[in-house]
Amino acid sequence: DSVRIGVKEGDSIARPLGQSPLFPPMVIQMLAIGEETGALDTMLNKVSDFYDAEVSATVEAMTSLLEPVLIVFLGVIVGGIVVALYLPIFSLITQFTKQG
Repeated sequence: DSVRIGVKEGDSIARPLGQSPLFPPMVIQMLAIGEETGALDTMLNKVSDFYDAEVSATVEAMTSLLEPVLIVFLGVIVGGIVVALYLPIFSLITQFTKQG
């Protein structure tokens, strides 16, 4: 709300946003430069590209960490299924060899 009120009163966009803890200083500086040079749309696009790349890098890092965990998890499940299937067969074989 303070941003909206400030802009309605003729203040720049960067000043009220700078008072908010939600926006990092880099974004505020880029918005201020964009307002001063008349290239606010270009600066907003650059900020958008920066955060887009940051989100992509974070998702890629989390995915690369998650893949080995999933592989181990699936390996344990498959190993459990194999043991559950072959254990009765081996117990039958040992019973037949003891009787025969």
